[in-house]
Amino acid sequence: MKQMMNMPWEERPEGCTDVMWRYSKNPVIGRYHIPTSNSIFNSAVVPFGDGFAGVFRCDNKAVQMNIFAGFSKDGINWEINHEPICFKAGNTEMIESEYKYDPRVTWIEDRYWITWCNGYHEPTIGIAYTFDFKEFFQCENAFLPFNRNGVLFPQKIDGRYAMLSRPSDNGHTPFGDIYISYSPDMKYWGEHRCVMKVTPFPESAWQCTKIGAGSVPFLTEEGWLIFYHGVITTCNGFRYSMGAAILDKENPAKVLYRTRPYLLAPAAPYELQGDVPNVVFPCASLQDGDKVAVYYGAADTVVGMAFGYISEIIEFTKKNSIV
Repeated sequence: MKQMMNMPWEERPEGCTDVMWRYSKNPVIGRYHIPTSNSIFNSAVVPFGDGFAGVFRCDNKAVQMNIFAGFSKDGINWEINHEPICFKAGNTEMIESEYKYDPRVTWIEDRYWITWCNGYHEPTIGIAYTFDFKEFFQCENAFLPFNRNGVLFPQKIDGRYAMLSRPSDNGHTPFGDIYISYSPDMKYWGEHRCVMKVTPFPESAWQCTKIGAGSVPFLTEEGWLIFYHGVITTCNGFRYSMGAAILDKENPAKVLYRTRPYLLAPAAPYELQGDVPNVVFPCASLQDGDKVAVYYGAADTVVGMAFGYISEIIEFTKKNSIV
């Protein structure tokens, strides 16, 4: 059952004026955290019991992509299983998968739901649920290929499950906008609507190539606050940064505010250097009152953490909105 927790937290460093700041002991999880791993990044964390549980992207030394469960008392020091999650059949018997990566996790009503990029004749959105992070039950894929960045809302909207995603292609997608889709039963998805598109280069270049939903949205007085990644194509390749948006509470297909400047961009050595340089990729956030801690993949190699105050992030997003 979902529990409240003592969230990892570190105050803003003296002299720092940024809206969000990095954990001084980053990376939280190194690339060789388990014996078989080549890299551990783009992972999801939630409160669980008297601590935390997570689903982690661990690429092995053959660079096979899979997801692993793990546990922590403090959200910083993690014990990650050495074997990937073995799924049982949930609402389908079709649970084949060529690869799994970039998970997200959220509690809805009575269980934890996991989404990830699932390799079924190229990338689509896999869905599963668990009650204890020991047994996992895989469900029908949400969409046809090609799709990535499936992120569930933590509660039903008008009696239906809701998911953000990014229709894409089968490669290193040079495009992508955020859509929302609805389901009555976590099996059949429809009513797809466009939520956010990339920005024109002169308006906000850091998010002009593609965007994708990051951590699970959470509800504030202003609406649904989401962290998302934006990408610019530079002469050195893609550069991934993190921004925020506020979606309408009743109709989350409507964007109320959206950051013109980024909140966090590659700058630390572990973000600039790695298997894929220049990447900040948010996948999970923890909330405790006005405080938020965001877990993000850094350079497709390790897991970092950043902190901020929700009220300041909302104020910054509204003041610097591109909408």
